[in-house]
Amino acid sequence: MGKQYFGTDGIRGRTNAGAMTAATAMKVGQAAGTRFLRGGHRHRVVIGKDTRLSGYMLENAMVAGFTSVGMDVVLLGPMPTPAVALLTRELRADVGVMISASHNPYEDNGIKLFGPDGFKLSDEDELAIEALLGQDIALADAPEIGRARRIDDARGRYIHAVKGALPENVRLDGLKIVVDCANGAAYQVAPSAIWELGAEVITVGVSPNGKNINDRCGSTHLDLARETVVASGADIGIALDGDADRLIVIDEQGAVVDGDQIMALLGTQLAARGELRGGGVVATVMSNLGLERCLAGHGLTLERTKVGDRHVLERMRSGGFNVGGEQSGHMILLDHATTGDGTVAALQVLAALVQSGQRASELLHLFDPVPQLLKNVRFAGGKPLADARVQRVIAEAEGQLAGRGRLVIRPSGTEPVIRVMAEGDDAGEVTQVVDAICAAVAEAAA
Repeated sequence: MGKQYFGTDGIRGRTNAGAMTAATAMKVGQAAGTRFLRGGHRHRVVIGKDTRLSGYMLENAMVAGFTSVGMDVVLLGPMPTPAVALLTRELRADVGVMISASHNPYEDNGIKLFGPDGFKLSDEDELAIEALLGQDIALADAPEIGRARRIDDARGRYIHAVKGALPENVRLDGLKIVVDCANGAAYQVAPSAIWELGAEVITVGVSPNGKNINDRCGSTHLDLARETVVASGADIGIALDGDADRLIVIDEQGAVVDGDQIMALLGTQLAARGELRGGGVVATVMSNLGLERCLAGHGLTLERTKVGDRHVLERMRSGGFNVGGEQSGHMILLDHATTGDGTVAALQVLAALVQSGQRASELLHLFDPVPQLLKNVRFAGGKPLADARVQRVIAEAEGQLAGRGRLVIRPSGTEPVIRVMAEGDDAGEVTQVVDAICAAVAEAAA
């Protein structure tokens, strides 16, 4: 049975439209609370959010839902997604909730759920919660209704944990670092953690107003951070997304370093120290062929999964890997966190920079990417990929690239777009293939 509400990263959509309403959020709280009412102890849920205006509405609705079925609620306020995962475990909670639409604009919002172990929910749990959404849920008797409280030291707890991911013999003294927080969840904690480790921090995207999250800043809009790095003479820049589970790095020359290059750096460095588990790195089908070739040159493998950090994580856990991620910047380092954590990954990069004595431009470009092009085609409804002409164009493209490149076409799990990606050694051929498929999809979607 397919999922109606949950996509590749929780429930997500336009606020006050479709699934992202206060009524649905309350029902999700009731359903998730019911699913995790296990054992005779007093049950607890941890709720964090990013800085979107709609976060207030959804937070209050979920508090109502959870307390109505007998769960106590601990409110963290604006905090990164990985902080929710961490504090769910630390506070011995039964479930954790992050209210965020990650890199999407402020009009969207979403709900991510974590189990008591700090990992995102399994398909089994998500399907069970969806089933409950269609039922009348038993409410708690009056004496058993839950309570809600806000904890004041959540930021300090997370900063302490993040700093612990940096080797004890490494300090960041002397480094000038631009930190772009996308006006999102990490706007306080990420600059503070890096400053406390000795760096001079220049902040970007740390003035959220409810509507400017990811707006021309952060890991998906890098121009401002790049300009700031170059203009300030910074040694390096780090850019996070709205919920701070992604990281993109900028070297001192203003060049962008994506998740593939970061995985290459962290994977090869851990391997050189005998600390890499699994014999390689886990990434998705979107990662560049250049990463695969780079790792192979060091005797390491690249395991590919479907798009979505949850698929990466599942393979990491089943195969005993400790480094994985996505080209888009999700970095999962299981030695330090149970989910993607942009700030933790940034500290690993900064430690490598300090220990190497190199400039960022020398350290962070481990391979030349194979020409790769990704385009999105937005559609209003239907299934454009099922169209006969689209299928014919795709088959022709696969034949054209056979043996010389790769083609990945998929619907997004978080928004109504078809993503078309091709890569190969011939940039002109890659562009021609992508454009032809996009044109066919657009025509079918019209």
